[in-house]
Amino acid sequence: MDTLKILLGATVALLVGALAVSLKQMNEGVKETTPEEVSKMRKQLQEIELEMKRLKLEKERLGLEEVAQQPKSAFVTEAEADQKVRELEARMEMMAADNEQAKADAARAEEEANFLTGRYAEDRDKTARRIRIINEALLIATISEWVEDPNFGDFATLNIVSPGNVQSGTVLAIRRNGGVLGKLEVTEVTMDGALANPLGAFGEVKPQVGDELILDEVVKLAD
Repeated sequence: MDTLKILLGATVALLVGALAVSLKQMNEGVKETTPEEVSKMRKQLQEIELEMKRLKLEKERLGLEEVAQQPKSAFVTEAEADQKVRELEARMEMMAADNEQAKADAARAEEEANFLTGRYAEDRDKTARRIRIINEALLIATISEWVEDPNFGDFATLNIVSPGNVQSGTVLAIRRNGGVLGKLEVTEVTMDGALANPLGAFGEVKPQVGDELILDEVVKLAD
C-alpha cells in the first residue's frame, strides 16, 4: 500500500507539471494559436484537473484504509481517555496528600527538635546552676588526713574552717572541680578538728589531703 501511495503521489506531481506547462504554452502562444487548438488545450487542461482530483481522492481513500487497518491498541477510545484522566487526577491527589504529609512530618520534626533543644538547654542550665552553687557554697572544712585502716576502716581527719556548722552527725560533701566526690559524716568534734567516716565506698578516686568540704544540704539544694 505504501508503494501505491508513492506512485499516486508521483502521478499527481507529473500531472501538476503538465498542467503548468500547458498553461504556460497557452499564455505564451495564445496569439499564434488557432481557436480550435486553444479549445483542445483547454479540454486537455480540464481532463488533467479532473484526473488530479480523482488521484487526490484515491490517495485520501488509501490513507483512510491504512488507518483503519492499524491495530486497535493504536487508538484511544473515549472511555480509555476518561480512564487516563481519572488516573492522572488520582495521582495528583496522591501527590497532594504526600505533600501535606511531608509538611506535617516536617512540622512534627521541628517541634521535636525544639523540644529536645529546649530540654538540652534546660539540662545544661541545671548543670551550670549545680556547678555554680557547689563552687559558691561556704567552705566548712578541709581534709587534713585520709586514713585507710584495715582494723578500724577508712576515716578522715578534718580541719574545721566554720566551727558553727560542724557537730557530730553533720554530713559534709567532698567538693572537687565543681562536683561532689563523695560524702563524710562527722563522728567526733575535738579541739584540734574533727573525725569523719565515709558514707559509702569510694572507687579508684579517693579523698585526699586538701579536699574541701561543704554542707550536704547545699548539694541537695543544687540538685
